Amino acid sequence: MATAVTTPPDHQSAPFSEAAGPCAMVLFGASGDLTKRKLAPALFNLAKVSLLPKNFAILGVAIEQLGDEQFRTQVSSFLPAEDRDTEAWDWFQQRLYYQCGDFADPGTYSTVASRLSQLDQQYQTEGNYLFYLATSPKFFASIIEKLGITELSQQQNGRWRRVIIEKPFGHDYDSARALNRQIKAVLAENQIYRIDHYLGKETVQNILVFRFDNSIFEPIWNRRYIDHVQITNAETVGVEQRAQIRETRISEAHRPPQLEPWRLGNA
Repeated sequence: MATAVTTPPDHQSAPFSEAAGPCAMVLFGASGDLTKRKLAPALFNLAKVSLLPKNFAILGVAIEQLGDEQFRTQVSSFLPAEDRDTEAWDWFQQRLYYQCGDFADPGTYSTVASRLSQLDQQYQTEGNYLFYLATSPKFFASIIEKLGITELSQQQNGRWRRVIIEKPFGHDYDSARALNRQIKAVLAENQIYRIDHYLGKETVQNILVFRFDNSIFEPIWNRRYIDHVQITNAETVGVEQRAQIRETRISEAHRPPQLEPWRLGNA
């Protein structure tokens, strides 16, 4: 007989790991929807359970004209109201900074380097930097190239540098390989993190592949046994400022289907 196992209440919010070492995190696309709705709340949740290092700071970078306090107010509006006036709230807010800049302008990266140097001194982040690209895919290669030119991507004297690339990573096999070549001209493989926060998209795209590549399902996945398929894309917010990105992805969706790079085994 199976027995349900529950976690004692006093252990439910206990940290499951140790906090990382000293570092500064740079969010390219800091004024965008992904940062406000996903990244900032996730980082704040880590702060609440002491999974962010004490020597830590966040520098947001985007084209919008904002100051540090405006950025903090913008980010705070997406955090739980019940956490206001807590120690974690104050700690997190104090570590939020903002730099206005055009991703295509080399001067932006020199300014970012200067701001990071200041944060190193203020928070003892030891020159360890994590760059998160929460931007339109068209900026990925350009941002990484300029990180290389300004030596922000260089690892030396025990300092590490990492880059997280938010999906989509190319729109087909050839474009993914081309982007991979561009970023690996600047970064070592162990510096690159390719992630996707929307895992349901592939499931929808690969329904036909799943059917025809599996002999178990192919004979019965047809109109004789399946009445219809429902795909629900339930969101609580509208398109807002993301119209251009969505239009790009819709146009890409009409291209002939391609196998994903990781399915071919040699991205």
